[in-house]
Amino acid sequence: MADAYDLVVVGGGPGGYVAAIRAAQLGLKTAVVEREHLGGICLNWGCIPTKALLRSAEVYRLAKDGARYGVTGAAPGFDAARIVARSREAAGRLNAGVGFLLKKNKVDVIWGEATLAGQGEVKVGAPTKPPVTPQLPAPRNTLGEGVYQAKHIIVATGARPRPLPGLEPDGRLIWTYFEALKPERFPKSLLVVGAGAIGVEFASFFRTFGVDMTLVEALPQILPAEDSEIAALARKSFEKQGIVIKTATTVTALEMKADSAVATLKGADGAGETVEVERVLSAAGVVANVEKLGLETLGVAIERGVIKTDGLGRTNVPGVYAIGDVAGGPMLAHKAEHEGVICVEAIAGLNPHPLDKSLVPGCTYCHPQVASVGLTEEKAKAAGYDIRVGRFPYLGNGKAVALGEPEGLVKTIFDKKTGRLLGAHLVGAEATELIQGFVIAMNLETTEEELMHTIFPHPTLSETMHESVLDAFGRVIHV
Repeated sequence: MADAYDLVVVGGGPGGYVAAIRAAQLGLKTAVVEREHLGGICLNWGCIPTKALLRSAEVYRLAKDGARYGVTGAAPGFDAARIVARSREAAGRLNAGVGFLLKKNKVDVIWGEATLAGQGEVKVGAPTKPPVTPQLPAPRNTLGEGVYQAKHIIVATGARPRPLPGLEPDGRLIWTYFEALKPERFPKSLLVVGAGAIGVEFASFFRTFGVDMTLVEALPQILPAEDSEIAALARKSFEKQGIVIKTATTVTALEMKADSAVATLKGADGAGETVEVERVLSAAGVVANVEKLGLETLGVAIERGVIKTDGLGRTNVPGVYAIGDVAGGPMLAHKAEHEGVICVEAIAGLNPHPLDKSLVPGCTYCHPQVASVGLTEEKAKAAGYDIRVGRFPYLGNGKAVALGEPEGLVKTIFDKKTGRLLGAHLVGAEATELIQGFVIAMNLETTEEELMHTIFPHPTLSETMHESVLDAFGRVIHV
């Protein structure tokens, strides 16, 4: 039996490795158990490689549009294999970086599959899950199979693609995001089922490279978590790019052929139609990895498929904690990282603020980008707020016009009674970079007066944020 740890973290994804590093900084003897890849899905098969792919799409789009900027030359082409290889290189570099950071902070890495064998006890065996390929090598000098004692255990096992009945992935005709990240070639046509962030990003990526795209969503709007006005503007842009979008629509049947699939679609009116595509991408969200962990052995409560926790990651069982996707939504890497930090700081006896999910921003890296934080207009009204709404179009912003990116909107929602910023919603160029300004403002409980009197540099896209706030109070300048 190995020496006891103060903390063992099960899962080396964004939440897990960040929690482990913070624990080590606080003087806790810490280990991370990982069975497949340091950095988790996000770094290896999610956030990072998709952004590398989308960057290639952005460069290609700009190159095709070069004449508009006075840049001429031969029509650009693309190398699909190189695009995919570059994304894998980015993931590999950061995977190695996580290993370096854990070593630097003297966090032990235990390679294998963990189960909670008893109170304060983690049993690590050989991995049983087939690895996603290509798999990067395990870091050197890791510990192996055995039973490890820990005063505290954090479960950070993440999530996996949610399977849909009748759309079970086969790795050839029916994809999950794993296959979409490493296609041998780009298909001529693709049906994406699910228009959340994952589905929309892949639809945007493949459409940029000329793939005939159909995007299907069971709910009435694409990007269902977003403000309806922002989602409608995004939809308009996507359709202008040639993406066929069908909302309030489900896939009722799928006929597999030699190198294509025929999907039967059913709309809200009950009418059916068929569409034949080379590939189908199932992008209907993710499901938490709560199985085969021994949670039932200790009586850890699971609710609606995720581990039930409080605002500091504590479960109903003393000494057992959960963070990240396995602890519920929003299933985002930055939420997992923050949960990891506050969970560890609470374990160490500090006094962190519990997680406030209303302050977790959401970002979708399609073209145009979409980002938000806080309440949508609909949810603010439903919560009983009397609101002020500010809007400012990118078209009124000098930097957006200079960039050739005049398509977009910044929308802000304030409580009329207190001046509190309730939510902010953006669609347009660099929206995912701009949103953090509103996140900071909400976290600091900044008043509308303070926002209006903040100096925003000119010329920048950030001025759209300022003007949106001004508009909510009848003081907008540039429209």
